[in-house]
Amino acid sequence: MISKIHLTNFRNFEEKILSFSPKTTVIVGPNASGKTNILESIFLLATGKSFKAKVEEDMIRQGEEVGRVKGLVGENKLEVLLTRGEVRITNTSVTKVSKKKLTVNGVAKRLVDFGKNFHVVLFAPADMDLVTESPSLRRKILDIVLSQSDYEYRRSLLSYEKGLRQRNKLLIKIREEGISRNQLYFWNNLLIKNGNYIAHAREEFINFVNSSASFNGKRYEIKYDKSSISESRLDQYKNEEVLTGTTLVGPHRDDFIFFEDDKSLDSYGSRGEQRMAILWLKISELNFLQEKVNEKPTLLLDDIFSELDHEHRDIVIHIAKNQQTIITTADPHFIEDFSGVEKINLHDKKS
Repeated sequence: MISKIHLTNFRNFEEKILSFSPKTTVIVGPNASGKTNILESIFLLATGKSFKAKVEEDMIRQGEEVGRVKGLVGENKLEVLLTRGEVRITNTSVTKVSKKKLTVNGVAKRLVDFGKNFHVVLFAPADMDLVTESPSLRRKILDIVLSQSDYEYRRSLLSYEKGLRQRNKLLIKIREEGISRNQLYFWNNLLIKNGNYIAHAREEFINFVNSSASFNGKRYEIKYDKSSISESRLDQYKNEEVLTGTTLVGPHRDDFIFFEDDKSLDSYGSRGEQRMAILWLKISELNFLQEKVNEKPTLLLDDIFSELDHEHRDIVIHIAKNQQTIITTADPHFIEDFSGVEKINLHDKKS
């Protein structure tokens, strides 16, 4: 569990120190006060990545060169140092530096090694559209939970994403410059090896989720729409890939579909049915991580109560009591049914 966090030049915070309850902490504040930024910093300590920044240097406070997030998780001191790629030494000289440095107890770690120290499940307003939004959002959910529970998945995903970028560049060169297809051989093998591991891990998670299909009197299921990758599949689309300059098969094309009692929720589900299925998935994420890492992850709830009706709020409140939970809200009335919670008021400059 996370007990304390220290933000320096992170998003809208010049300097902020916060302490969290081992049970439930509620962060209350108006819109644009920085509630989501606090959850983003916690998520950053767990995964080494942001859940909302398109460019990581966007997390650095405007006008500053360096941002820093420090956290105390159990007895471990986790830190993420962010820069814009260079730091000014004097008025006339700058030096190139890494844009991100990850440390555990002062020891530098690679991204692939950083994510094993702290585990979270995030439930944010964007997740409300998980059923109907683009497949990339659903793939991101798979990557977040599996990267936290499986070192080899983290390694395979990073290798696959790097290989995919290189292969796509080669496809464009084949089309534009007429270079030999033989240069694809190394990247094909790399994508096949790592892609198959990614697909296997995703199948394992989806099978786990489906093993607890009954929820709130309904039966839910997600069906894996896998884009298999192999030599024969790459060969099948080789001409189309050169024309488009894009790799057309592989886990970067995966998707999954929500069903309730054999009804496809993206096409035929009501808004309420879709949201209930998302709650079911989030509970499954919590249970999956707990089983894999043998500890309860911290649940991050980002201002979702305004998006839920009374029935859904009651379910979330019940879930929140089962592990460390950190909640943000602009309206404290939504959490009146919570007892024994610690509150952080962003109106209060001392908080």
